[in-house]
Amino acid sequence: MADYNAPLQDMRFILTDVFDAPSFWQTNENLAHVDIETVDMILEEMAKFSKNVLLPLNQSGDDEGARYQGDGVVTTPTGFKDAYQQYAESGWVGLGGNPEFGGQGFPKMVTMLTEEMMFTTNQSFALYPNLTVGATICLNAAASEAQKEKYLENLYSGIWSGTMCLTEPHAGTDLGIIKTKATPNDDGSYNISGTKIFITGGEHDLTENIIHLVLAKTPNAPEGSKGISLFLVPKFLVNDDGSLGARNKVAAGSIEHKMGIKASATCVMNFDGAQGWMVGAENTGLSSMFIMMNYERVTMGLQGLGGTELAYQNAAQYAVDRGQGRSDTQIQSPEKPADAIIYHADVRRMLLNAKANSEASRCFAMYVAKQLDTEKFSTDMEAAQAAATRVALLTPIAKAFLTDKAFEATVDCQQVFGGHGYIKEWGMEQIVRDTRIAQIYEGANGIQALDFLGRKVAKNDGKYLLNFLEEIRDFVTNMTADHAIKSATLKSADTIEQLTKTVLNNIGSRKSEINGCAVDFMHAAGYLCYAYMFAMMVEAANGKDGVFYDNKAKLADYFVARILPRLEAHAKMVEAGSDPIMSFDLDYFNQAKS
Repeated sequence: MADYNAPLQDMRFILTDVFDAPSFWQTNENLAHVDIETVDMILEEMAKFSKNVLLPLNQSGDDEGARYQGDGVVTTPTGFKDAYQQYAESGWVGLGGNPEFGGQGFPKMVTMLTEEMMFTTNQSFALYPNLTVGATICLNAAASEAQKEKYLENLYSGIWSGTMCLTEPHAGTDLGIIKTKATPNDDGSYNISGTKIFITGGEHDLTENIIHLVLAKTPNAPEGSKGISLFLVPKFLVNDDGSLGARNKVAAGSIEHKMGIKASATCVMNFDGAQGWMVGAENTGLSSMFIMMNYERVTMGLQGLGGTELAYQNAAQYAVDRGQGRSDTQIQSPEKPADAIIYHADVRRMLLNAKANSEASRCFAMYVAKQLDTEKFSTDMEAAQAAATRVALLTPIAKAFLTDKAFEATVDCQQVFGGHGYIKEWGMEQIVRDTRIAQIYEGANGIQALDFLGRKVAKNDGKYLLNFLEEIRDFVTNMTADHAIKSATLKSADTIEQLTKTVLNNIGSRKSEINGCAVDFMHAAGYLCYAYMFAMMVEAANGKDGVFYDNKAKLADYFVARILPRLEAHAKMVEAGSDPIMSFDLDYFNQAKS
């Protein structure tokens, strides 16, 4: 079974040295209640809970899986209910929630670190409260005061849980063609009818009620995504006094049998005239739902980071312990028949790839989290709007690039184990399987890349991206540290600026240019973001004594020499355009005609 020790020193370094969170909190009247001493205690407690409670359930939960018992009943693996009760009673669900309704009001810069630890130790478990948090974010932003008062407190306390029901059998990315119907009743409620699939936590035995947020269309709604409304549909109806009433007409029809995250119940949900209430104005469902999506997609990046961190820690320890062959330079352990594989350069290459990804992705997630907090809490409207723009630009990278690189990192770490990495008992194959889903759900990564290049770059002629490049150049130019990351980051920024101009010039004459180049463009931009993060870390470590700080500069050296050159390769592929992709006739792919 895999082992784990929370990287608290790295977390504190990012939080305090790189982003100076204490100053950020104390200069914002809406965050003045947050202090670093309390945050340290929060991180210490989650480190203990994740290691001592969640990690021991990770492999057993994978073995047992969530189970559909028939008649809409779904059970979670042994130990999950007790763990969830501990989690809820400790106040973790409402850590970032609105204090007016029982939340604790901590910023995303704090909750992202607790989420990372959960995703590191038990990805399946982490998804249950994560969907609840997403539902509360949506309700807090879009629901009426009466709805907030009726539902938020029990969601924050963990007594109830939440879901988001978007996908249908025929409608995944293209939500505009959903068929779920909402028929109005005389009392202001609606009858919701339709089927939703891939619903995380749609049914389970962890909480006494489940609050579904459902996308549906009212009669005579406009065509496409403009005609989508959002509805709150509880599993059990809630009486005016807050007590539970009759069972609503919504139930799980089955659960999916998946490659990974097997302890997470991924349900087919059938709404058969279930009673629901509209959240927000009619036909504003997507905008209401997307309030939470920026948070959720950053959280998916944290799922990838969690997989990377667990895989790296265990692969590094295995490499130190595993004797095989002799070092290229000199015998390291003459008393033993072989030296540890950590002395082999190729093993170090795989480990350093994972370690560099872990540190850069944590730093980038914290950067985006700070933008989210600025957008949410700042009293300076101009600063809040600038942060919102930055969030819009970078959220696709936070979701897609971080999870793409995370899966690559987990496979590298599995490879360190050789054949043992393919064997269940070591836990590495589960990490790979579990992490894979992060590239797929919450908007598949190819769609995220299309959103980044098509909407966030091309639609405003690169304005958002060029503004970000200006920030990067300003920071790097003013660095005091003397390190290769400075010139490498500036060069990378120049490459991205030129690449943006190239794509913008080509899209008018090539219809498939954005679709064909989006993933490579996003990856090139992602490596620039990582370079910026390493520049921040190098600058924060500059002048501080100790091996910990010295190693920040060394890891940045490795990144510049062995990882950042990939940016140029992706740039070359973007420059090649979409023609090499689209030149094939359909018959080439139609194997049924062969």
